[in-house]
Amino acid sequence: MTDVRQKIQQMIDQNQVVLFMKGTREMPQCGFSSRVAGVLNYMNVPYLDVNVLADDEIRQGIKDFSDWPTIPQLYVKGEFVGGCDIVTEMTLSGELDQLLEKEGVSYDKDAADKIREANA
Repeated sequence: MTDVRQKIQQMIDQNQVVLFMKGTREMPQCGFSSRVAGVLNYMNVPYLDVNVLADDEIRQGIKDFSDWPTIPQLYVKGEFVGGCDIVTEMTLSGELDQLLEKEGVSYDKDAADKIREANA
């Protein structure tokens, strides 16, 4: 296993939720990263944000690691969930709530419901 793969695996193993994104949770650098970080922030999900723009090895490494060509990428309890479109669909359908509950990750259920109400 390469150093970058080990680094990525360690981040995923040591945190319940990890978002590999362009920018940071406070300052996303692309619309797709902004959308996913916005959902997690609004729902008060505790997560590690990894700015792939700060490290070219991580930027390419995460794509190779997941065999997924785009960023952002969300991981919950070590499992790859998906990118922006998948996370958006899961949020609106309630599947993200179910996943977080199943994995014992804290989040604000009322905030999740408000997202769905606003997009109904």
